Amino acid sequence: MPSALPEGDLAPTDGTLPPQALAEFGSRPFGFYVHVPFCRVRCGYCDFNTYTAEELGGGVSRSSYADQAVAEVRLARRVLGEVDVPVQTVFLGGGTPTLLAPEDLGRMLAAIDDGFGLAPDAEVTTEANPDSVDADSLARLREAGFTRISFGMQSAVPHVLEVLDRTHDPARVPVVVEAARAAGFDQISLDLIYGTPGESAEDWSTTLDAALACAPDHVSAYSLIVEDGTALARRVRRGELPMPDDDDLADKYVQADERFAAAGLGWYEVSNWARDDAARCRHNIGYWQGADWWGIGPGAHSHVGGVRWWNVKHPTAYAARLADGSSPAHAREVLDAGTRDVERVLLEVRLREGIAVDLLARGLETAAVLAPLVADGLVEDRADRIVLTRRGRLLADGVVRSLLP
Repeated sequence: MPSALPEGDLAPTDGTLPPQALAEFGSRPFGFYVHVPFCRVRCGYCDFNTYTAEELGGGVSRSSYADQAVAEVRLARRVLGEVDVPVQTVFLGGGTPTLLAPEDLGRMLAAIDDGFGLAPDAEVTTEANPDSVDADSLARLREAGFTRISFGMQSAVPHVLEVLDRTHDPARVPVVVEAARAAGFDQISLDLIYGTPGESAEDWSTTLDAALACAPDHVSAYSLIVEDGTALARRVRRGELPMPDDDDLADKYVQADERFAAAGLGWYEVSNWARDDAARCRHNIGYWQGADWWGIGPGAHSHVGGVRWWNVKHPTAYAARLADGSSPAHAREVLDAGTRDVERVLLEVRLREGIAVDLLARGLETAAVLAPLVADGLVEDRADRIVLTRRGRLLADGVVRSLLP
């Protein structure tokens, strides 16, 4: 949930959507993203819309947040009408959702179920820091209906975690993974970051060893990006830390991909690997395949029927809007057909299944574009689909540019 909001047209105060968006609602999978914007400390690399207790200001507290989220769920039900569209996925991210009591997170989930109905096989995920849960809270989360948990491991090396301003003890990770397994979670995922300044190849290998020793069902591994306005960016600008090196990032990606494959984790999106198809994160696949979702919380983004909107950024403003019965939506954009097609290319090409050739822009000389990409070893041309090779995954942005008019 990036902290900077985009431009757009002002959203109506009651949250009303255009008729054409409502007409499309129900034709694609539907999910909820719930943004919990609280953190104990701010990580130096993080550009998400998060707040420590000292930064919140008046009118906002962790204890009242669940009530605000429930109020927005009820608003979503009013805006979307009475169309019966079961919720396929729910994802709680942040911030650190598990700073709230499991019962509060459960109330948010229950409001979604009461208002819309969870599909019988719904995937319900929460993110968690390793030091924000224990065996008891994990058992309570599972009892509340959460089926999947994603732990922010990032690294197993203390000096790397220190550069990232992560405060957990890496020895805590296998403890909470085992506790989540004992609690009965269907899927356990680990999030990793590679390319931190000062992280050696040996450090990254240590992290991969530690992650795989936990036998996760799913792993996400992201290269470190130095975002403007973060503490990490300021340290880089002052010369205290070097910028991540592109060649180093590529080497670490290849190392991770090889190690994950050897351990039985197959890639299904450029930065994500899963034990099998059932362990893929269905919520994120919805994003990549253009599904509909409602984003709950300050700064959260939503998409329904080609309309994308985003909420006011600060928790105080978010709480005030809901308190007076208004929509927390700040602005929105209505996507035309061309924009939606471009976004499909941008996102679907990142998936293991690739993208159908007939989804590329009309007028694009497909054969002339694909030939050099195949010759350079960037894509496989499977007659009707374009699939990235490992080299293509490393250069995915360049491949996308070639596939757009």
